[in-house]
Amino acid sequence: MAKSILKAFCFSAGLALSGLAATTAYTLANPAVGGAAMLTSKNIVENALNSPIHKTLVAAVKAAGLVDTLESAGPFTVFAPTDSAFKKLPAGTVATLVKPENKDKLTKILTAHVVAGKISAKDMMTKAKAMGGKYEMKTVSGDTLIAEVKKGALYIVDESGGAARLTVADVNQSNGVIHVVNKVLLPK
Repeated sequence: MAKSILKAFCFSAGLALSGLAATTAYTLANPAVGGAAMLTSKNIVENALNSPIHKTLVAAVKAAGLVDTLESAGPFTVFAPTDSAFKKLPAGTVATLVKPENKDKLTKILTAHVVAGKISAKDMMTKAKAMGGKYEMKTVSGDTLIAEVKKGALYIVDESGGAARLTVADVNQSNGVIHVVNKVLLPK
């Protein structure tokens, strides 16, 4: 009897530990952004609102009227510039872009950061290597981004020749994936 109780206890403990391992693997599969948890059950906008390093991006998305689009089913791949990426733009650029009269220009810039579909960093790297080092993606704005591997790191190159490095990859969302980048991508 004691043996069967011990076996039952060991079996239950094993199940609990395997569940813990699965939870840990699940948590590790979706990295934190700016120290904030990014939940796969939330959409792109909900997680961006939770990110302490994407306040400028969230304000720009609101000013451009893109909240409903980025909350929709998607899926979308979003290259999300950090607040420090926006600070690299010339002084006054963001303040000018969020004005109502510049909504079209702001929308063009923001949608140049979005690709239809869900593309992981691994997929981009694999496709870039298979295509001679560069993988082209069409954005929602109609522009072209190029995924390029340089010294083992993944970069996204915009039509103006600017290269943004992925600093946090594969942040999965309920409606796509976010890749955090260190530069604002600019259409030509």
